[in-house]
Amino acid sequence: MPAAAAGLTRLERSLNRQLSDGERGELTALGLLSRNGTLQPAPPAPPAGGPGSPVEKHAIRADSVLNEAYDYARPSSFTRGLRFDIGDKTMLLISGTASINDAGETVHLGDFRAQLWRTYRNISALLESEGATWHDIVRTTCYLRDIERDYRDFNEVRTAFFDWLGLDPLPASTGIQARLCREDLLVEIEAIAVMPKGGRR
Repeated sequence: MPAAAAGLTRLERSLNRQLSDGERGELTALGLLSRNGTLQPAPPAPPAGGPGSPVEKHAIRADSVLNEAYDYARPSSFTRGLRFDIGDKTMLLISGTASINDAGETVHLGDFRAQLWRTYRNISALLESEGATWHDIVRTTCYLRDIERDYRDFNEVRTAFFDWLGLDPLPASTGIQARLCREDLLVEIEAIAVMPKGGRR
């Protein structure tokens, strides 16, 4: 996880430019800036374990197949996934995942099917890092850059993969056409998994 000091440095760099009146007003309303424009400290987090404390969350990583987004030259502020417990269940929220390698580079440029297989490989590694499998997936949201051109290939690969895994019932799913964060990415998938607390390690 990025250090708080690094985050403050990024915030200070972000604010070290001319702000629009609207941006200054929103930053003031959020409490980041005082009325005179001075950067304010963040409010304290609620105490862990106390009433109203946040659910304990843990970042999910699979460094062997893809890097963390905040390790990019221009960091992006999200984690590859989060794990948290609710009662006797563990929930995994897998962020939008694409055909990215462990150096943060897009792989299989222009090859939709290969990008989709790499996306499944990356999600599989994230699940495995928490003792989960595709059998724990309850929902996916699938973003295709060009759904008219690529949906047939998408559905064929997905059906083959899920059939090979023997998934029954299949996860709930939504397919959406979307501009992705990089022009060379053709598909991105986010997923939700639910499993017994502690996984199957």
